[in-house]
Amino acid sequence: MLKLVPIDMDGTLIDVESSWAAVHGHFRDHNADGLRDFLAGRIDDHEFIRTDVRIWKRHDPGLTVEDLDRILADVPLMPGAHELIDSLHAAGARTAILSGGIDRLAERIGRELGIEIILANGLRTDGAGRLTGEGVVRVPIYGKEKVLEGLQHRLGILPAETASIGNSEIDVGMFRRSRVGVAFLPADEAVRRAATHVVEEKDLRRCRVLLDDFR
Repeated sequence: MLKLVPIDMDGTLIDVESSWAAVHGHFRDHNADGLRDFLAGRIDDHEFIRTDVRIWKRHDPGLTVEDLDRILADVPLMPGAHELIDSLHAAGARTAILSGGIDRLAERIGRELGIEIILANGLRTDGAGRLTGEGVVRVPIYGKEKVLEGLQHRLGILPAETASIGNSEIDVGMFRRSRVGVAFLPADEAVRRAATHVVEEKDLRRCRVLLDDFR
């Protein structure tokens, strides 16, 4: 029986590729340099967040977390998200968002869908709620396996009782700690190869049908 289903957010539960990129898009900017340096190993997760915030603050030096909430307010759920989560809960499984995305958005998505466990990355603020430039890394981009392992230990749930859903190479670590790994709209071959199942349709209800077979 499946007892835990951790799900990626960006590109999986929400219909945007990246919550970070959504903020860049609002400012009609990008962080290609930061991404390149991160992928090359020249900067870590914390510095990657700093590069994002520096770009945003060039456009709005007083940017607050409430501003971020407004910027991200229109980010849509992926089709079928409500049906997937409702079905998992009805079957007795616990659900979690396990994402390298922005925690303010993850918390809003969690409230909308009734997901009880939210693990995502945050942004430090000053006393007035303005972004300082520092981040809170709860889910390292290439550290989802360890994060899921810690969650499983905390909940007393085994990998054999876990199914995970994600869309990119970053989610492969979750698959390694799961009996079932669903690559939803796979963004790369790494996640496709690592998955036990692949969903090519832009509808999370297809994941629900697959997981029904493992209850």
